[in-house]
Amino acid sequence: MPDRDVKTIRDLIYYQYAKLIARSAFQESDGKAAKAGNYGFIKNTFRDLKSGKKSWSDITREDWQLVEADEICTYCGSAGHLQKEHVVPRSVRINERCSTCHHVLDIHNQVWACGSCNARKSNLGLYEFYRASHPGELKYYDLIPALVEKKYLKTIFHCHECAGTLDGGDLDGDQALTVLDLDHILH
Repeated sequence: MPDRDVKTIRDLIYYQYAKLIARSAFQESDGKAAKAGNYGFIKNTFRDLKSGKKSWSDITREDWQLVEADEICTYCGSAGHLQKEHVVPRSVRINERCSTCHHVLDIHNQVWACGSCNARKSNLGLYEFYRASHPGELKYYDLIPALVEKKYLKTIFHCHECAGTLDGGDLDGDQALTVLDLDHILH
């Protein structure tokens, strides 16, 4: 469950991104550690993103991080049988433009993945995949590597923008706004 001030999909994307900024700024290993030690910073960053006082970096930054990173699977760390994996699945069909959308098809939405992880992720959203990969972990979303989550949040933002759901709330109907609502438009 996100912060009580998170009311919409847009808010949720900004909140998750604020945690990523805290991870980077304070060199925290994961989202849990970032939130535990830097909640005030996250809250202020979230408010600044929401108000437009701050904006996230251009996606090109993550593209360069991918190019400069070691070629290992972003999900399991394996170095074998790598392929480019689309974090937001290419199968997304919000509207007829999805099949040619550069946000979905280009490097902005790609990371390295081994064949096994790529096959297991298939057409799942990032949060769905991590929930399935870490079934005993309540805060599975805090374990996602920063680079892949940044790419996902920036791409899924555009998908929600196209779908007209950025200012919506509980999309999956489970009576709670969670990261799984971000993935819901993919199916």
